[in-house]
Amino acid sequence: MKQLKRIASLILLFTGGILLFHPSVSGEICNRVVAIVNDEVVTLYELDTMIQLLTGTPSKQLKNKSEEIYIKTRQKVLDDLVDQKIVLEKIKELKIEVTAKEVDQAIERVKADNQFTQEDLLAELKEQGNNYESYRKSIKEELERIQLINYEVKSKIILREEEIEEYYNTHRDEFTSEGRVRLALIFLKQEDPADKNEARALYQKAQDILSMIKGGKNFANLARKLSNGPGASEGGDLGVFKMAELNPEMAEIIKDLSAGEVSKPIIRPSGIKIIKVEEKDGGGEKISRAGSKLHSDNPL
Repeated sequence: MKQLKRIASLILLFTGGILLFHPSVSGEICNRVVAIVNDEVVTLYELDTMIQLLTGTPSKQLKNKSEEIYIKTRQKVLDDLVDQKIVLEKIKELKIEVTAKEVDQAIERVKADNQFTQEDLLAELKEQGNNYESYRKSIKEELERIQLINYEVKSKIILREEEIEEYYNTHRDEFTSEGRVRLALIFLKQEDPADKNEARALYQKAQDILSMIKGGKNFANLARKLSNGPGASEGGDLGVFKMAELNPEMAEIIKDLSAGEVSKPIIRPSGIKIIKVEEKDGGGEKISRAGSKLHSDNPL
């Protein structure tokens, strides 16, 4: 048989944890209780067995060698046993289950990592005074602890889908931005709304302005010269609006225009409007919270 590694390396799983297993029980079990964890108890037998497993020395011999070392070791082992009882209770509470197939797969990984056959594994366990069923149990318990750790970690970092949806709905303004537009205006005022001749002449003038814009004339310069509306001296600039601030009719006209495009003549009793979309942000999901707050008091 090939040279075998010690059992400490044999029970190293892919997680890097060391599995602890109990020797097969023989003789009378001491039922003296040394600790109570909720409904579970830790017996002196468990304590002495674990001390011997970890130190390689029976408790009485360790105590005879050094009372101080024995007391420190005993307390450390007892703390570990109490922790194990707490973990086992939590595993039961969460109904964590490890199947026989998962145990088999874990053992196969251990055998592959150590280049062991089944016979090698059984021989090493026997040499250490343990048996295969005890080893399988220790593997199962370790896998349960791993699942518990994963559950505890994930429960702290994963939000349920409905919680995310609720938070999004109550903080929607933090994740979305409203559509905004910067508009410019050329307004041709009609002095007499009842004068049809004036209305026809004004409409023709609006068509001529559109032709000039299509021909490359600058909208702002035309606004300074021809507009009778607000912002004429600034090239017709009206500022920035949220889409929700526009009246429904204007919003309907603007929604189909891209930045740089100009509307058809918008006929009103008071005159004709030609709107240019200087800039446009359709809104939606925010990419960045950066940017200044834009506002205007003219909803057109």
